[in-house]
Amino acid sequence: MAFTNKEILGYLPQQPPFRFIDEILKIDDEMIEASYTFKQDESFYEGHFPGNPITPGVILLETMAQTGVVAFGIYLASLVMTIEEMDQYLTVFTDAEVDFSGIVRPGETVTVRAKKKFYRRYKLKVDVELVKENDEIACSGIISGMGVKQT
Repeated sequence: MAFTNKEILGYLPQQPPFRFIDEILKIDDEMIEASYTFKQDESFYEGHFPGNPITPGVILLETMAQTGVVAFGIYLASLVMTIEEMDQYLTVFTDAEVDFSGIVRPGETVTVRAKKKFYRRYKLKVDVELVKENDEIACSGIISGMGVKQT
C-alpha cells in the first residue's frame, strides 16, 4: 500500500515548527519533489546575520534531508510494509556530502528534488538539490538515511 502525499506528511517525525516541507509536489519509486517557503519570522533568522538574515546551511541540509531521505523513505517503505510495521520504524538522516552555492533569504520558496541512487534493507541514498524560485541551485549533493527500529 503506497501512502498518499498527505499521509507521508503525517508520518514525518518532524512537525511544525521544525518541518521544512509545505507540500509534496511529485513522488514515485524513483524520485520525490517537495516545496517549502521559509517564513519571515523563523526563529533561526533572529541571530543569523542580524539585519541581513540568510537561512543557515544546516537548515538547508535539514530541508533536503526531510524531503529526500525521510519523506521519500517513508513512501518507499509504505510500498512494502504494513501500517503496523511502519509504526515500528523511524526514518533518520545518516550522512551527507553537500555543496552550497547560493543564499536563501526569509520569504523565499525552495523546491527540493531527490533521485534515488539506491534503496535496500531500509537504507536510502539520493542525489538531491535545493532550488530557488529563479531556478538557481542553492545547494546539492548526496544524502543518506535509514529506517531504524524504535525501542
